[in-house]
Amino acid sequence: MNGLLAFFLASSLNAGAGEAPQAVAPNQAQQWFAQLSERVQNWLHVPETFADSVIIACGTVGLVVLALIANWLVRVVLVRLMHRLFRNAKVNWVDIFEKEKVFRRLSHFAAALVYTHLGYFVFCQTTALHDVLLTVVNVYIVIIVVGIAVALLNALHELAKETGFASGMPLGGVAQALKLVAIFIGGILILSIFLDRSPIYFLSGLGALSAVLLLVFKDALLGLVGGVMLAANRMVIVGDWIEMPKYGADGDVVEVTLTTVKVQNWDKTIVTVPCYSLISESFKNWRGMVEYGGRRVKRSIYIDMESIGFASEEQLVRWKKIELLKDYLAQKEKELTEANSRVNAAEGVLANRRMLTNIGTFRAYCLAYLRAHPQVSQSMLILVRQLASDEHGLPLELYFFSSDTRWVEYENLQSDVFDHLLAIIGEFGLHVYQQE
Repeated sequence: MNGLLAFFLASSLNAGAGEAPQAVAPNQAQQWFAQLSERVQNWLHVPETFADSVIIACGTVGLVVLALIANWLVRVVLVRLMHRLFRNAKVNWVDIFEKEKVFRRLSHFAAALVYTHLGYFVFCQTTALHDVLLTVVNVYIVIIVVGIAVALLNALHELAKETGFASGMPLGGVAQALKLVAIFIGGILILSIFLDRSPIYFLSGLGALSAVLLLVFKDALLGLVGGVMLAANRMVIVGDWIEMPKYGADGDVVEVTLTTVKVQNWDKTIVTVPCYSLISESFKNWRGMVEYGGRRVKRSIYIDMESIGFASEEQLVRWKKIELLKDYLAQKEKELTEANSRVNAAEGVLANRRMLTNIGTFRAYCLAYLRAHPQVSQSMLILVRQLASDEHGLPLELYFFSSDTRWVEYENLQSDVFDHLLAIIGEFGLHVYQQE
């Protein structure tokens, strides 16, 4: 399709430079017009000028009718034919092309080509008027071709999203860049048609204006560079959860354009972040968490240090009934018995013996509970440790990963784990610190 458009555009631009299409020789068209004028004069018995006017009027009506027919053929017949040929396709790309007005703009293009290739037959005797009309039509063709390119890029973008092709890639930014290139080329071609100069003439003149353009369009160029770098390095893609407090952004990326990134926060507000800010400043992207398949939980329970002590015989008997602690207690009991047998411990002196503590046993229970929990990722790090004590007591930190990274399920897991541990901590003779 692109090659066909380029062929028709080239032939139209040749006509705009004052040349008739190669299919019609100027002398041949004038001879044909003179013969037809003579027949009209003989048939109606009118002067030559009147006969010429009748031919031009009838020819103009004929051109309009042919343009309407060409428009109808592309807009209606071609679309129906496409629907019949591709009705069994997995993705109905014809509907997408029709929605983005690709066929409608093609129909305008076909109508304009009617004049560029047949208009010289009608206006060969009035070349000045023909040249003016041809220039206008050629400018219109350039505008239509640019519109077709833009619509085609939009349709391909929608088709890529529909099929999931290159999902995760910022195709929106790439499409916008190509649209800008198409519009820029179209503007150069329009100037070349109006001023009857080669497009190279205008491109060579842009070098002198580059410094002014850089100054005037500095922000747009910075955004363009930022968008290209984001796309090339895949720093941000649609669906990422990013945090950038400077711009109030904390949510999912819903659109990546050439110069901006649109973020929908969790409160459903929309924040627009410049692309250049994302490559020049720091931001947090949670994509790695999703790809890794686990979301970290890192929270502490503050233990009242006055409740920490050695385990009594009564506590040991009660703890041995807890399924999660049976293996731990059996191993520790054997280990402590062997250690104490090598020491001549004085009776009643606890410092001479190794004994279980309620905080150590509770820490083992927390670790066993996390390893048995179905929603805790067992392939990632699970850690229960003590941190440095402070005025709020002894922090017992739990460090593990949720196997479900979704926010609601993640929060539910945290709540379930700490609900249970806070409720069971009394079984170990411990108290959670609470400021009075």
